[in-house]
Formats: sequence, C-alpha cells, structure tokens
Amino acid sequence: MDLSIIVVGAVVLFLLTLIILAARNTLKHRKERYLAPPKPAPKPEAAKKPEKEAVPAKKPEKPQKAPAKAKEEPKKEVWKLEVPAPKPLAEGLSKTRKEGLLARVKAAVAGGKQGEDVLEALEEALITADCGVKTSMEMVEAVRQELNPEELSDPQKVFGVLKQHMVQLLDQEGGFLQPFPQEKPAVIMVVGVNGTGKTTTIGKLALKYKSEGHKVLLAAGDTFRAAGATQLEKWAQQVDVPIVQGPDKADPASVIFDAIKKAEAEGMDLVIADTAGRLHTNVNLVEELRKIHRVIGKARPGAPHECLLVLDAGMGQNSVRQAEEFKKAVDVTAIAVTKLDGTAKGGVVLSIAKDLELPVRFIGIGEGVADLRPFNPKDFVEALFKEDTSPNQEES
Repeated sequence: MDLSIIVVGAVVLFLLTLIILAARNTLKHRKERYLAPPKPAPKPEAAKKPEKEAVPAKKPEKPQKAPAKAKEEPKKEVWKLEVPAPKPLAEGLSKTRKEGLLARVKAAVAGGKQGEDVLEALEEALITADCGVKTSMEMVEAVRQELNPEELSDPQKVFGVLKQHMVQLLDQEGGFLQPFPQEKPAVIMVVGVNGTGKTTTIGKLALKYKSEGHKVLLAAGDTFRAAGATQLEKWAQQVDVPIVQGPDKADPASVIFDAIKKAEAEGMDLVIADTAGRLHTNVNLVEELRKIHRVIGKARPGAPHECLLVLDAGMGQNSVRQAEEFKKAVDVTAIAVTKLDGTAKGGVVLSIAKDLELPVRFIGIGEGVADLRPFNPKDFVEALFKEDTSPNQEES
C-alpha cells in the first residue's frame, strides 16, 4: 500500500472524529435548553408612592449630665475642748470664809464691843487672817473714817465699809494680755517656787487660751527637774497643744529661745514658758531667771509680755516674802494665787495686792481644769462675805 494513501486516510479519519464530537456537543446543549423549566414571568412593579420630603431624623437628645459634684474633702477631726463647769467661787473660798477672814471679822465686831474696842479687835482679826499689817491698818483706818462710834457696833455697816475698801484695794489693773500684741507670738514667763502649783497653772492657762481660739505652745524651761518637764508634757498632751523640750540639764534659756522661734515660724499666738522653781533665795536660780528674761527679750523684742508669779495661798505671809525676792530678780508683772480652796489664809490676796502693788490675775480654787479663774475683785470680795443660808447652797 502506498504511504500517501495511508496518510490521507488517517487525516480523513481524524477530521471525521472531530466532526462527530462537535455534533455530539451541539445536541447536548440543545437538549439542556429545551428541557429546562420555563422562567416565571416577572411581576409588574407596584406603583411607586410619591416620596415625601426627607425630614432629617432628630438625633435623640443626650441626657444632660448633672454637674459634677466637687469632691468633698474628708472632714478633719477637730479636737473639742470639754471643760467642765468651774467650782462656785464661794465654795472655793469656804475655808477662808468660815475659818479665816470672815469668821475673825465677825467675832471682832460681835459680842457687844463698842468704839475703839471694835477697831482694835478688827485690826487683830485682819492681821491674823493673813491680810498683812499694812493692809489691816489701812482697812481699819477706813472704817474709823467712815463710821461714827455708834455705827461701829453694827456688823453690817462695818462689813459694808470693809467690802468697799477691799474692792478698791484689789482693783489695780485691767485684763490679762488683752488685747494680744499685734505681732505674735505673745510670751508669758511663769515663775514660782516648786510646789506652788506652777506647772499645773501653766497647763490650765494653755487650756484657757486654746478654748478662746488662740494657738498655744508650751516651753519646758524647768530642765533641772526631770519631773517638771514630764508633768508639763502630760499637760500638753491633755490639752492638745505642742511643747518644746530640751535634754536633761539643758540650758533653759536656750530651750525657751527655740520655742519662741518655733512659734514665730508656725504662726502661734502665745508661748507660755515654764522656769525652774528652786528656793527663791538660791543665788543661781536668781541669775538663771535674769538670763531667761534677757534671752526672751532677744528672741522676741518687747517680751516677755507678762511675767506671772505663782504663789500658794496656804503659805500665808511667807508667799509675800517669796514674791518680794522674785520681784527683785525679774520684772514680775502679775500674780496667780493657787490652792485657795484648801486654806483659811485667803486674806493673803489682799496683802499681795497692797504690799507688792501687783495685780492678781488668776486664783485657783480647785483641782479641776476650769478652777483657775480670772480674778475679779468684786466677785472675790462678795464671795468672802457671803452668808451660808443652807448647807448645800452654791453660788457662782
């Protein structure tokens, strides 16, 4: 067989195969087209409603936030002074009234005495009631001048003259640090013999001035007696005021100087300075007090604004002699008389005012913190001469 015939035959066979395959594919597509389910007719579109003008939708209003509350600062605990009512003045002077001054004066003008006999008995009564010789003679002379011999036998008239003269004698000056100096702090230097109630008086003064709204600082200038500094520290804690202390045996003037500078830096109103209270005849003590007085003046020009001498009423005329020695050492400006409730020698208050020519600022008539009272001459004299109408009667 010829090779060309074979090639032609193969080509023809290949072409026939392609035609058969094309025809087969065409029949398959037609079959799928005619046998497929008809498509549903499209639904007519609903008439469109006329569109309304678009109104912008209102945004929901946000709820207004309540204004933020200012943060409340935590309340600070305020130390409240709880000061009990003071003891009635007449009660505090009951021993002087019943056993001392008033009792002796009553005995002098009673019992039918007349004229000069009354005056002599009255002078003796006043002297033995610790009023002092000079003071007693002055009051007797006032009675002699005011009353005629017949009136001397009337106790009420004698009492009236005595009361009037006592008030005049005691009413020497005004108030205590009133007003306070414009430039603070004010400084009170407190002096007195150990055992007179000096440290206790300082504590009660701190309470008094703090309760009036003043910022008070204590200075423990009694560095030679450990018990003194400890006692003052307890008072500082009790009345909640700051205190400046030094080591044992430290220079007291230096401690008080530091206290004044601390008070200036911290805006305090008042410094109350304790001092050593050894015997008033001790030369070293006298020099020490003079030094403290000078140093206070250097630390705070014009200070001390008050030099307060504390005296124990129970010492009677010995307290007057103590006062004379302290007055020589430093410029004592006022007196505080303590322990009047425990003695019949309350008449010494008159002697102090007359003999020393110093005002009595405070009197102590009890152990309570409120029993250190500002001295009022009229109230004091009225309490001395108060008649007890019942055993339990109390008058302020």
